[in-house]
Amino acid sequence: MKNSRLIKYTTIMTVFIFIFNIFAYADSSRVVTLGKDLNEAQRKQILDLFKVSENEATIIEVNNQEERAYLEGVATEAQLGKITMSSAYVELLEAGSGIEVETYNISWVTKEMYQSALVTAGVKDAKVIAAAPFPVSGTGALTGILKAFEQATGKKISDEQKKVANQEVIQTGKLGEEIGKEKATELIRVVKEEVIEKRVKNPEEIKRIVLDIAARLDINLNANQIEEISKLMERINKLNLNTEEIKEQLKGIGKKIDQTLKDNEQVKSLLQRIIDMIKSLFSSLFSMFK
Repeated sequence: MKNSRLIKYTTIMTVFIFIFNIFAYADSSRVVTLGKDLNEAQRKQILDLFKVSENEATIIEVNNQEERAYLEGVATEAQLGKITMSSAYVELLEAGSGIEVETYNISWVTKEMYQSALVTAGVKDAKVIAAAPFPVSGTGALTGILKAFEQATGKKISDEQKKVANQEVIQTGKLGEEIGKEKATELIRVVKEEVIEKRVKNPEEIKRIVLDIAARLDINLNANQIEEISKLMERINKLNLNTEEIKEQLKGIGKKIDQTLKDNEQVKSLLQRIIDMIKSLFSSLFSMFK
């Protein structure tokens, strides 16, 4: 009888210890990817920034070879670099929460660029932080973010999605240098939504959409820019993304774009009224002289 009770109590205690360990150690819904070339002080700095300790989240590394696998051919050698310092924090959120992005010491890629590219890669409902111990371009951070999301969800993101998402970041950043980061992000996002929604496959029709959206956003593009955006959209269209999911995941950006389009329409309407008034005035003057 005593042995039976002892076995029962031991079993219960073992179960409690097991459950305690599950909750006490790494939370699988929070994953941190650290740049392989961070030193110990920088590693601690990044973890402090993410507000996690070694045993509070799953921690993995990302290296320069992994970054190059998805960036070579679209990023410059200077952007690729030889070492990896960018790190990322990913926390899964409730369904319908959308994608939230924060950045620290990321100088070239904006949080809106990350958001848009993450949707292209199939990421959803996640809090993301991209950071480095000192200012970096941020082009390689997307690799770490996607690796962390895969770890947190247990789901593999296809290599094609990763490559297209990285291409989107680089092209948006490059376009941002020429027309402004905010305008570039808005243009890519709206064109992407329309191309996906209409399932446009014809390259010439995609170009017409690019030109139409650019005109609506009051953006002037040259022939090379139109060609590059169109080629990117052709690749994105093959990923079978869902327009409604894009809108749900990019709630904040959507409001900004809608307001931009609305403002532009109001400006055009006001200009048209002014032109009509001037025409009317000149018409009246000519009538008087006659």
